[in-house]
Amino acid sequence: MNSGQMIFTQVMDVMPLKTFHRCVSRYDGDFSVKQFTCLEQFRVMAFAQLTYRESLRDTVTCLRAQTGKLYRMGIRSKVSKSTLADANEIRDWRIYADFAHHLIGVARKLYQKEQLAIDIEQTVYALDSTTIDLCLSVFPWAHFRTTKAAVKLHTLIDLKGSIPTFIHISDGKLHDVNILDELPIEAGSIYVMDRGYVDFERLHRITKNMAFFVTRAKSNFRFERIYSYQVDKNTGLICDQAIKLSIPATAKSYPDKLRRVKYRDQETNKVLVFLTNNFELPAKTIADMYKQRWQVELFFKWIKQNLRIKTFYGTSENAVKTQIWIAVSVYLMVAIIKKRLKIEASLYTMLQILSISVFESTELNQLLAFCDY
Repeated sequence: MNSGQMIFTQVMDVMPLKTFHRCVSRYDGDFSVKQFTCLEQFRVMAFAQLTYRESLRDTVTCLRAQTGKLYRMGIRSKVSKSTLADANEIRDWRIYADFAHHLIGVARKLYQKEQLAIDIEQTVYALDSTTIDLCLSVFPWAHFRTTKAAVKLHTLIDLKGSIPTFIHISDGKLHDVNILDELPIEAGSIYVMDRGYVDFERLHRITKNMAFFVTRAKSNFRFERIYSYQVDKNTGLICDQAIKLSIPATAKSYPDKLRRVKYRDQETNKVLVFLTNNFELPAKTIADMYKQRWQVELFFKWIKQNLRIKTFYGTSENAVKTQIWIAVSVYLMVAIIKKRLKIEASLYTMLQILSISVFESTELNQLLAFCDY
């Protein structure tokens, strides 16, 4: 079916072009553009991501070395460092953010039947953030500390398939808990997060929206026990309690009862205390669910190691956000390919192979079918 097409072209064929052009039109991305359209900008940046280019100059040099293949890659215009830099600086980053959100919807449908490591029917999300350090003199708009700049990538991961469903990019100073104000809440879903997100007024918003949360309690947490449930201590559970907040200010912020689960992790021997508004799930499931939160940590580790967002190709806020959203889009496109072609290899393995194969003319499923996974 794809005989004669380059691997890069086959990867780019995953793009729903009508949707992409709608995103471009929404923000007038190609207004008065005669050469090097937004689509070509996306393809060049995607090439940089897939092949691990370290700079704009590196990207342009590699593409110019393959001039005879650029047309088949969907890159019709002459690619220069200044043209690419200008596009990243000027064209609205929301074009690529909106397109990535469309890909999120496509990927989630493909992965909705994936099995979680825990036996649970509800949708389970993990929320966390990662900080990407920058040089303050080069990125003054991303002020973080006295001598540092940074951006934060706040991400909500659907644990079925580790698909990011919500991403917010902020400067490094934004406290994690503030992202709960931006978070879309789905009734019936469960949100798993670390204790950095403990703000009882914001957590009560989740409860009022008929959703659930699982988080860790802070060390200065004060409460009154209402009732203790029986637990099997052979599973690592120490106690399972219904409680109410005892400090007047916090009790006013969260007037409903909460559930407190104390658990000793048998692998690390650490004692962990969880808070949740879910009284239906078994206490051991609450503990196991929190352990699954590490999937979002793995996503951050993977995206920073394998997508080029640690070395940025531009210095403005627009250029940085453009690069991050295109990086996320590449991640999602590879995830879509993995599911559609029923590839058993991990996303990491797939990207390693794609990075050295983009100019090959072979069928994508044949290239990936014999991976050592």
